[in-house]
Amino acid sequence: MKKTLVFGTSLKIHRYSNLAVNRLLDHNIETEAFGLKAGKIKGTKIETNLDNFRNIDTITLYIGAARQPDYYGDILKINPRRVIFNPGTENPEFYKILKDNGIEVEVACTLVLLATNQY
Repeated sequence: MKKTLVFGTSLKIHRYSNLAVNRLLDHNIETEAFGLKAGKIKGTKIETNLDNFRNIDTITLYIGAARQPDYYGDILKINPRRVIFNPGTENPEFYKILKDNGIEVEVACTLVLLATNQY
């Protein structure tokens, strides 16, 4: 299974990004996390710097469209195979940028994809 980066991870257990890290790990998917605050979820370190992410297959986004432009360059530099836009993160402008750079765009819910074995 390919490595996933949960982008916008929160330490708050009720947040969907936190649930996504837990569910990905439960499905034995190699998982990394990026967030504004450092910490750990089930032993997975939440990084606050994007410089060291390598060989990421999928980025699953948990930041809203208004904050995404600050990260366009960083996400393109990571160069994932696909980016999943979870509910509340939809951004047609970013879809086009990603597609123009050969990155697959999927508008879906990571938690649903995992629950239905479509991840």
